[in-house]
Amino acid sequence: MFNIIRSEERYQADYGWLQTKYSFSFGPYDDPNNMEFGALRVLNDDIVAPGTGFDFHPHNNMEIVTYVISGELLHQDSMGHKEVIRAGEVQCMTAGTGIYHSETNPSTTEPVHLLQIWFYPEQQGLTPTYDQKAFPVREQKNMWIPVVTGHKTGEALHIHQDVIVRLATLEAGKTLTCEQAPGRRFFLFVIEGACLVNGERLEAGDSIRAVGIEQLEVAGLSDAHLMWMDLA
Repeated sequence: MFNIIRSEERYQADYGWLQTKYSFSFGPYDDPNNMEFGALRVLNDDIVAPGTGFDFHPHNNMEIVTYVISGELLHQDSMGHKEVIRAGEVQCMTAGTGIYHSETNPSTTEPVHLLQIWFYPEQQGLTPTYDQKAFPVREQKNMWIPVVTGHKTGEALHIHQDVIVRLATLEAGKTLTCEQAPGRRFFLFVIEGACLVNGERLEAGDSIRAVGIEQLEVAGLSDAHLMWMDLA
């Protein structure tokens, strides 16, 4: 299986304070045929207007990853954290037995652009946790950098699921390879720019869901910002 989902095929909504695009069934977008891809349950591409955001709301039994593409996001939660997540930073939360949190844009002038990603956890009822780390763009140039993993190795943040999330910034004319073990799922998302993936042109907001393929070749058509998920 090798499916390309174009940016315009995603569910899109404009709430004034929030412009969002959903890759999977979520909220008002109800599609029983697009609920998940392996352990990946949600990928929301959000732009939050200055001085607005998501009020306190609950989560449980989910691994939540937030990546800020531009701007800043103020996070507060029932575990006592109050943190600003800046562009290039990744946040991970284990919602486990239950948390409340809010996510707001502290700027009075600039929007914040972020990806919010949910994975099913390996088990229910885990103790809630929080972690956050910067992954500078310069360190991602023309190479894949693991930023989230289910394996407690390296510098990546840890979540409770068999997944590896990688980021890269690919220069025009350069090529990257994605290789996975047999039987794994590929999810590749173009955050910014344009590239060829196994000969297919992808632009910002496009994604690939692939099963039964062990390698993808990614060639930069322009400078591109990419996310690759290796899923069970």
